[in-house]
Amino acid sequence: MPDAIRHLTLSHVVLPLDNPVSDAKVLTGRQKPLSETVLLFVEVLTEDGHRGMGFSYSKRAGGPAQFTHLREIAEVAIGQDPSDIAKIYESLMWAGASVGRSGVATQAVAALDVALWDLKARRADLPLAKLLGAHRDSCRVYNTSGGFLQAGVEEIKEKATASLEAGIGAIKIKVGQPDWRTDLDRVAALKDHLGDVPLMVDANQQWDRARARRMCRELEQHDLVWIEEPLDAWDAVGHADLSRTFDTPIAAGEMLTSVGEHMALIDAGYRGIVQPDAPRIGGITPFLRFATLAAHAGLALAPHFAMEIHLHLAAAYPTEPWVEHFEWLAPLFEEKPEIRDGRMWVPDRPGLGFTLTQRMRDLTKETASIGRP
Repeated sequence: MPDAIRHLTLSHVVLPLDNPVSDAKVLTGRQKPLSETVLLFVEVLTEDGHRGMGFSYSKRAGGPAQFTHLREIAEVAIGQDPSDIAKIYESLMWAGASVGRSGVATQAVAALDVALWDLKARRADLPLAKLLGAHRDSCRVYNTSGGFLQAGVEEIKEKATASLEAGIGAIKIKVGQPDWRTDLDRVAALKDHLGDVPLMVDANQQWDRARARRMCRELEQHDLVWIEEPLDAWDAVGHADLSRTFDTPIAAGEMLTSVGEHMALIDAGYRGIVQPDAPRIGGITPFLRFATLAAHAGLALAPHFAMEIHLHLAAAYPTEPWVEHFEWLAPLFEEKPEIRDGRMWVPDRPGLGFTLTQRMRDLTKETASIGRP
């Protein structure tokens, strides 16, 4: 008899940041400073006693909606064979079809999808990257958390130096301020401080097409690894145009919440770096679907946030990727990723290689128990 999903535990977790951070969306008045990350955790138990853990997340809004949506539809997974991940994914999407196939709907399902992949790799006694078919045992890693706009240049320099001393290989800072000259001054100062260390910048969607072209032209001199989200995230044509115009690569895709939205970039002739986010695109199952298409199109990969998941997915990508380092989720996991020599190393533990802490339990605001304990 095949195994079957017996029980699901859903947890709504609110993780406060030690210090609120601001990107360009805050300085342009479109959003408030980010003070917490809200997560949806799913723990799976099967009839044969196998377990898996996965998560999704939201920033500023959407966390309660993710929890509520998955609690409403997750019953359809009970009794299904946990090996049939794609089939389960489709059944969940059909169960919630009235709210669509992107946004909160996919982000809610993502947590369960990730948990099933974690379970499958744990049952095989393999790290997830090895189960998928790894191309490498480590990935280039860059830090973002020290480069937000509420911090002055000297503070960013100090944090960048600390990141490099911790073994991280590259630094990303935020741009997109109302005064574009301030952006250029900050980039020049960090480039001078870092020397040959790779540097990326992220405008968080705050330029229009005219300003983006001017800024990309000004930034060419700094030999950046990439310029991220210079335009609205859904402006596939604009991002494609920039990617074909400038030598500095254009990075985009972190905000997109379906394979179709990501494919709009490729269909528009995009030649940049794609940044799919597994919890946002709907989980590992749709992430892998898009990654295959992106690799076929010859695009580089740099998944957004959630390094605990994306380390494995990046390690399985054909060409050399980047992984984004954020320490924000560290209180939720017993283990820490190994970082040295500018790279993050795939753990040799089965599955994702991470287990939940008591701190995660303490931060849980609500749980839902589905199926038979």
